[in-house]
Amino acid sequence: MDTETIKSPENLVYAKPALINDNYMHYCPGCSHGVVHKVIADVIAELGLQERTIGIAPVGCAVFAYNYVDIDWQEAAHGRAPALATAAKRLLPDRMVFTYQGDGDLAAIGTAETIHAANRGENIAIIFINNGIYGMTGGQMAPTTLRGMKTSTSPEGRNVETMGNPLKILDMLALLNGVCLATRTSVHTAAAVRKTRKLIKRAFENSMAGKGTSIVEVVSTCNAGWKMTPEAANDWMVEHMFPYYPIGDLKNI
Repeated sequence: MDTETIKSPENLVYAKPALINDNYMHYCPGCSHGVVHKVIADVIAELGLQERTIGIAPVGCAVFAYNYVDIDWQEAAHGRAPALATAAKRLLPDRMVFTYQGDGDLAAIGTAETIHAANRGENIAIIFINNGIYGMTGGQMAPTTLRGMKTSTSPEGRNVETMGNPLKILDMLALLNGVCLATRTSVHTAAAVRKTRKLIKRAFENSMAGKGTSIVEVVSTCNAGWKMTPEAANDWMVEHMFPYYPIGDLKNI
């Protein structure tokens, strides 16, 4: 088969999303961020919202989302993305506003902003990447680090007696009246990616419909921080992360 036949539209089975920029992808091989970026770009294009979307990127690995998805972005101080998203949506209510945050950002320094924005029912979507570790800054223990999980700041494993329990912040947020969608998903298989796409689309539609706050938690891997191969990290996530952070809807109204 010649090259032109392969490139013809009727034979095309895969293409780079229109909203993904031609920038070198800096994420570690096997990282979940790139997959979620693609899903977000696909959904925004499908909904026809490229010119009406504002993404809020804070600090951590998540901050580089503005390099890859061709929409308007604002950068927030560490943990403050929901506060900035609140302002953007209130000033420009016809925009689809979402935050893209890691677990250290959302569930540690940004706990107050996250809880209060959700409690107020701000019409924003929150995409929450939970890999149980601080990925960018050296693999330190995060609020979501599992019991016994080794990190650079818990080299013998997370000790619940001295370090507390892993924080299930999505379960807390689901209790708030302002939250219309609280769900967990993943991107480690093709089927999981398709499910995540549907959930992120629903969250973005909720923002435009004024239904309140939507939170999509993507249980993810950090194979570099976990010191595993991508394949081993996926297996470890299924075996250890999923039982504590079970996949599925906690709230969907």
